[in-house]
Amino acid sequence: MKVILLAGAAALAMAAAVTPVMAAETAAAASSAAVPNNPLLADWTGPYDGVPPWDKVKPELFDEAIQFAVDEQKREYDAIANNPAPPTWENTIDAGEKAGQRLGRVLTLFGVMTDNMSNDAYVALDKKWSPKLSAAFDEITLNPKLFARTKALYDQRDKLGLDAKQMRLLTRQYDSFVRNGANLNPAQKAELTKYNQDLSSAFSDFNSKLLADEAKFTPASEAEMAGVPQDVKDAAAAVAKAKGLPAGTYAVRNTRSAFEPIMTFGTDRAFREKIWTKFVNRGDNGDADDTNATIAKIVKLRADRAHLLGFKNHAEYRMADTMAKTPQRAMDLMMRVWTPAVARVHEEVAEQMQFASKDGLKEIKPWDYLYYEEKVRKAKYDLSEEEIKPYFDQANLLKGMQWAAEQLYDLHFEENTGKVPVFNPDVRTFEVTNAKTGEKIGLWYLDTFGREGKRSGAWMNTYRSRARLLNDNLVLASNNNNFNKPEPGKPTLLSLDDASTMFHEFGHAINYFLVDVKYPSLGGSQRDFVEYPSQVNENWLLTRPVLEKYAINYKTGQPMPAALVDKIKKAETFNQGYATVSYLSSALVDMKLHLDPNGVVDPDAFEKKTLAELGMPKEMVMRHRLPQFGHLFSSDAYSAGYYSYLWSETMDADTWAAFEEAGNPFDRTIADKFRTLLLSTGNETDRAEAYRAFRGRDPDVKALLKRRGFPTN
Repeated sequence: MKVILLAGAAALAMAAAVTPVMAAETAAAASSAAVPNNPLLADWTGPYDGVPPWDKVKPELFDEAIQFAVDEQKREYDAIANNPAPPTWENTIDAGEKAGQRLGRVLTLFGVMTDNMSNDAYVALDKKWSPKLSAAFDEITLNPKLFARTKALYDQRDKLGLDAKQMRLLTRQYDSFVRNGANLNPAQKAELTKYNQDLSSAFSDFNSKLLADEAKFTPASEAEMAGVPQDVKDAAAAVAKAKGLPAGTYAVRNTRSAFEPIMTFGTDRAFREKIWTKFVNRGDNGDADDTNATIAKIVKLRADRAHLLGFKNHAEYRMADTMAKTPQRAMDLMMRVWTPAVARVHEEVAEQMQFASKDGLKEIKPWDYLYYEEKVRKAKYDLSEEEIKPYFDQANLLKGMQWAAEQLYDLHFEENTGKVPVFNPDVRTFEVTNAKTGEKIGLWYLDTFGREGKRSGAWMNTYRSRARLLNDNLVLASNNNNFNKPEPGKPTLLSLDDASTMFHEFGHAINYFLVDVKYPSLGGSQRDFVEYPSQVNENWLLTRPVLEKYAINYKTGQPMPAALVDKIKKAETFNQGYATVSYLSSALVDMKLHLDPNGVVDPDAFEKKTLAELGMPKEMVMRHRLPQFGHLFSSDAYSAGYYSYLWSETMDADTWAAFEEAGNPFDRTIADKFRTLLLSTGNETDRAEAYRAFRGRDPDVKALLKRRGFPTN
């Protein structure tokens, strides 16, 4: 049973599989209603076994499309639940895996548009449909007849002759039913559905407010932009022009890609403070876009729901199906890293003060940290971001990461932009094939630049995942970033952090192009595993073959000098105190927030109190403060789960150590083992067991500490 438990239209869209195939048992029921002549409801056509009809997507088409697809899905699942024949694998589990495919396609379109091309119409649709969709999926999860059929199979599972993958699927589905309320009485189920609908509405409310705050910008003069790299200024000038500001002025978007270069290079301290204040207070300004009340509502609803489902708190509910299993194991890992990370921050600040004191400063403020840290980097390593960026042309790095994927996994990418519809003219497409056999693997969409109406951050989507049961053989996947768009004809120069982000998201795409499973429900991964493949892929950015072949100076056409490569390698542990504490503070606040059994919280006060208890350095802030923490409050997806990046990185660092031990970052023996045991298997096998099969043991946290330059004892 493909039980989808996420709330919110965008989250549902990412979770749903997309294919026109339906179970034989449900096809007859579905055909009882004629499909309206709505392009969003049509089977996907064209190359690659059908592609999304982005050229036909309009907001006014979604009301009819979603309603019809929801009704059709209900008929399909009702046909399974009400089947008079005794439950069998084919008429219950296989049938459930095949149901709801049209709705999956519609919600994929809707989720991509709300994330990438949002406007007032999509905001209104999201608010309208989020609670309705939550109720529709709850109706499946809480259907007693459906659960009874699954339970009947589960109770006799040892007598059904199931293979290991079928046994895992059946066990996971039964556990999911129980964990999410199948054993509740009717009154409790109604209460649960109300909680989930209210949460969906609150998620939509949070999203719309945060999107509105991130759409704002700050005008800037030439003097205020002093010291800022020219490519960043060019992008800000383009924004100013689009906003109708006078010539010679700039507009700084309220996003990380626009914010961080000014924090790093801007010499106007007052302007750094102004930009910093606006960025870190997204969602926290006491105006119509303030998210604090929405967050308080979400946290309370989550706590109440957890109690109803038999859990002490939301964290225990969310972590029941993770590798970590319990909040305490996650906390133990985080605190193991937190202490040396804070100590390193104090060391970094002391180094910065050697420069700041010369400017008359007596202390480092948060808007000073990156600025003076860049001066420390230059002094310690004779290295600066500005020295690196001319070699980090996004166009060349794109070729580099595709080349690396071919060396490691035989994935070949050939651009075919213009051959299939896209949702924005900036989107490029690439055919993916097996470099050795020529076999088609899928299609990759690349959406590089930030724009108004696009949520901040970087992410990956699958429009269709590989699932052999459904005859879904060709993968459709996208990477979405928010890099500053340069003026026409100018290169997109990336910081080291942005380049790492590009490789990170590509790692997600590689994972899904390689996943080869039969059942769609086993195609994904547990939350604290899902970031692992992407974090591993970041490592290839700074390998010598990639730097020497693809780090090409955009002006001279010359490759990065060996001396500069050496300096970058020597500086790999630089600024790790800041990077670790900014992330970990967010992860720890997330976990502590959701460990509260009562869920009654003032977000700002809770954040301040928790950081004080943790000993958060006063010179910096969380990477994501609660009022703008979309990972936590745009859906349930990362709630009590932001720790997962660290959990995954522990495996990542230990995995990279295997390549280092081999003496070759492109060792095919290790790459093949990584692919066959961990990347291609989805969730068909226990992830901890799969890792042990790959490495011969559990991951060693010492590899992570060593990577970050922290003591390992």
